[in-house]
Amino acid sequence: MATGSRKRALTQALFSRGSWPETQRVAEVLRRETVGGALLLAATLVALIWANSPLGGAYTRLTEFEVGPQALHLDLSLGRWAADGLLAIFFFVAGLELKREFVAGDLRDPRRAVLPVVAAVGGMAVPAVIFVLFNLRASDGALSGWAIPTATDIAFALAVLAVVSTHLPTGLRTFLLTLAVVDDLLAITVIAFFYTRELHPLFLLMALVPLGLFGLLVQKRIRSWWLLVPLAVITWALVHASGVHATVAGVLLAFTVPVIRSEAAGGPEAGPGLAEHFEHLLRPVSVGFAVPVFAFFAAGVEIGGLRGLAASLTDTVALGIVVGLVVGKAVGIFGATFLVARFTRASLDDAFRWIDVAGVAVLAGIGFTVSLLIGELAYGAGSEREAHVKVAVLVGSLLAGTIAATLLRIRNRAYRRLCAAEEVDDDGDGVPDVYQGRAQLN
Repeated sequence: MATGSRKRALTQALFSRGSWPETQRVAEVLRRETVGGALLLAATLVALIWANSPLGGAYTRLTEFEVGPQALHLDLSLGRWAADGLLAIFFFVAGLELKREFVAGDLRDPRRAVLPVVAAVGGMAVPAVIFVLFNLRASDGALSGWAIPTATDIAFALAVLAVVSTHLPTGLRTFLLTLAVVDDLLAITVIAFFYTRELHPLFLLMALVPLGLFGLLVQKRIRSWWLLVPLAVITWALVHASGVHATVAGVLLAFTVPVIRSEAAGGPEAGPGLAEHFEHLLRPVSVGFAVPVFAFFAAGVEIGGLRGLAASLTDTVALGIVVGLVVGKAVGIFGATFLVARFTRASLDDAFRWIDVAGVAVLAGIGFTVSLLIGELAYGAGSEREAHVKVAVLVGSLLAGTIAATLLRIRNRAYRRLCAAEEVDDDGDGVPDVYQGRAQLN
């Protein structure tokens, strides 16, 4: 019996479809993220056009306009409020998503979880190595930006999928979403450990009090916003004062939220838990407001025409970012996936080909939100090098998106057939037959 179980584990098909409820949930998340990607793109274009117009000075003044209580050291610029405040909402939702995946989603099965986790690690490690190689001989602090090309922007990636009208199969869609969420968690961990300039432990210890109270209330399934929101804001403010980037507070708060309903409420079979409830409430705020506003304040860089673009891309930091995003991400994710298949003796699900994996791997090279955040932390807001980072992130993301769209379009017809097969429901019970073992894809 043990031998049989081990054999099944070793021959687990990569990117095999998960359960039908999980597929429905992932599809809903992707639809919302795709809308967010369109808003993100619009905000980025507005910022770029404004920053490079005769009214560019007004954009700069708006970004640097300070607001907030000075007595609490929260008199921050609007750009800083977007980076420290609004992105905390983004990371709160990402934390909820990640916890839900590993507690109640298909990824609670270690055999299904290992692939996106290993792929995310590979997709961060290889771009970081490439960046370091480009800047190994630099003596002006260039190496501090090593983590910039390691991030994947799920909203932009899904926006590309919407534009190319690709019917990405369920297994790969789930892989892309989960990989990006794990990527976000790893990125915030990197920010916390490597981009904390000055640590004030007392404030960090003080943050544990409202964080603990927040966790206690949500564990008791209390949803009262007038209790939870003030505790969350106080936690955020204390983490901000500690020197650790304030977005870390979002992840910490998310991890306290229970995923499964209590036994008194009917247990796991009684419907969505508190984590999913909060996710439904806050995901539209995150993708529809928080991230686009951050993009508006972060993406506006004065390029200076073709000459300015060429000058920016001669910086080894910019070259490391572009190559890291376009080549490093693809090699890291594809290579990690191949190694998982090689050393676990797993094989691709019959529905897929390795070119499908390559397309998703290149698509993950679209880095934006977290990449821009790390660039600001590494080199300082408003610095010349940060401007080079913005140009490099935009160019690298554009190249990765174009290449990925080309690869995915090659397989578009095959994807459409696969999706049509997945939608067959001969018995009319509302669940496609492929999720009940009555149909197989060719």
